[in-house]
Amino acid sequence: MELTRRDAVAALAAVGATGGVAVGVRRARDRADGAGSAAGDASAGGSSDHDGDDGTVRATMAAVAEVVYPEEVDGIDGFVDRFLDGRLDGSAHESGLREAVDELADASRAWYDAPVEGLSPDDRERLLREVGADTAEEDPDGTTAERVRYYVVNDLLLALYASPTGGELVGIENPQGHPGGAESYTRGPP
Repeated sequence: MELTRRDAVAALAAVGATGGVAVGVRRARDRADGAGSAAGDASAGGSSDHDGDDGTVRATMAAVAEVVYPEEVDGIDGFVDRFLDGRLDGSAHESGLREAVDELADASRAWYDAPVEGLSPDDRERLLREVGADTAEEDPDGTTAERVRYYVVNDLLLALYASPTGGELVGIENPQGHPGGAESYTRGPP
């Protein structure tokens, strides 16, 4: 199944209206500045002094999504990039997300001597397990494992399953925030 940028906007709408507005504002600002996420991507993979820069956050989140999303999902990079346009909005959630990504990136560099996006999918999965994100309870103020679970893994899963295409994977025809009309409510399950 192909995830699209429209799926990401629908997922942002399910999260809250400000995310959807942020996408439009950020894209308009980027076009006016002649910049885009490619400028942020150029700084990805730098030194350990990354401090949650956009390139590191976007590359790390896309790399983790490739591991936590089902194999039949395609279009992950564009989907995650668009979803992050709405999540990197200056909020307290953004600060927590950046800090959790930083902690995961630091662990990757310390244990594998490479950024998260530079690891093979097997090593990325192993990293998440070694950090403890696979079994941790989500807690935005907790341990590294709990924060990575809350801000990285759960944000990615929320984005996927709140989108129309991702919702289809688990039998949710009409995810919250996605218009479907009365017909989708009157039919029985498939």
